[in-house]
Amino acid sequence: MPSFDIVSKVDTHEITNAIDQTNREIGTRFDFRGSDSRAELAKNTITLIAPTDFQLKQVDEIMRNKMAKRQIDIRSLEYKDPEVKLNEARQIVEVRQGIETEKAKKIVKIIKESGIKVQAGIQGDQVRVTGKKRDDLQATIAMLREAKVELPLQFENFRD
Repeated sequence: MPSFDIVSKVDTHEITNAIDQTNREIGTRFDFRGSDSRAELAKNTITLIAPTDFQLKQVDEIMRNKMAKRQIDIRSLEYKDPEVKLNEARQIVEVRQGIETEKAKKIVKIIKESGIKVQAGIQGDQVRVTGKKRDDLQATIAMLREAKVELPLQFENFRD
């Protein structure tokens, strides 16, 4: 039976490159000269650091532009509330990998409501879709690309 997997992955190497480019641009910009502004990456967590809340927003904007140029979908980033202290502002940004259970249930519900003759099942942090016809699976992929889902989806492991 033909099948494919719905996943949500982000290339960690591209994120590392985007953070490096962000720090390089912060180092060369005149309005950041002499400040301790930077973006740090640790596993799947990005920490934005700047002296003021305004400069924190500028660091975030630079990072978003660098990620967009590297084809990293911004919807995979989850922003926490910024911590503003007297001489420093910090914001933690989580990079989401995989599909959470609630979002996977929503995707399965969308597939079932579409009326396409396929079966969808949750397997860990991905959703497996199986059907009898290849055309049904391709219609499912097209329908999911049009659907409003809060995270970026990739379609892998397409088998006949």
